[in-house]
Amino acid sequence: MSRYRVASGSEGELEPDADVGVLRNRLHLKTVKEIDQAEFDLLLQAQRSWWSKVTLDMPFTAALICEMHRDWLGTMYEWAGRYRTVEMEKGGFRWPPAYLVEDNMARLESRLLCRLTPARQKLTNDTCLDAATIHAELLLVHPFRDGNGRLARWLTDLHFLQAGLSPLDHGFVGPGSVGRRTRYLEAVKRGYVGDLAPLAAVFAEALERSERGRKPLAPSKTEEP
Repeated sequence: MSRYRVASGSEGELEPDADVGVLRNRLHLKTVKEIDQAEFDLLLQAQRSWWSKVTLDMPFTAALICEMHRDWLGTMYEWAGRYRTVEMEKGGFRWPPAYLVEDNMARLESRLLCRLTPARQKLTNDTCLDAATIHAELLLVHPFRDGNGRLARWLTDLHFLQAGLSPLDHGFVGPGSVGRRTRYLEAVKRGYVGDLAPLAAVFAEALERSERGRKPLAPSKTEEP
């Protein structure tokens, strides 16, 4: 699981006698395939439990995001739900340093979550833009050691459900999935610099697929942004 270059720290510990890059985990899984499948299954389980937890008047908060992460990955990792203490880099992009995560999440809550949640029923384009704003900023903060992309998409689904819409069909599997995944990742990068229109458009198309297909939501097996 060599997605990131990580500095030393407790979250950098590896599972003994396992595949290269497999993080130390409570299930003592040894292969990347086992880790990916376990994280996928646990995310699906956590998502199902949260559909009934989020009410129409519930604001999203930094604490709620930590709780979601812990409910998802707590079975596997002792650091689940806690902000990362390691530095993270991928493809030449380095996320903000770990010591700023707590302050950055507090700013995310005060500047965006308090203003844009609870999600209100409004024009779909406005909902897509609100969700894109939160999504891009959360991914830029990159608060956790692992699972940031999947968690951000899960939070976006809850945002759409709260607004009276369907959870998104990102289309990350099947025909055309490679192109859709690439477009999503590029849109996230544009969101990092304040250009949110591409990501809002990606969400609008994902919502259209969801409304058209009306398929049960499943977490996407895809690389983290």
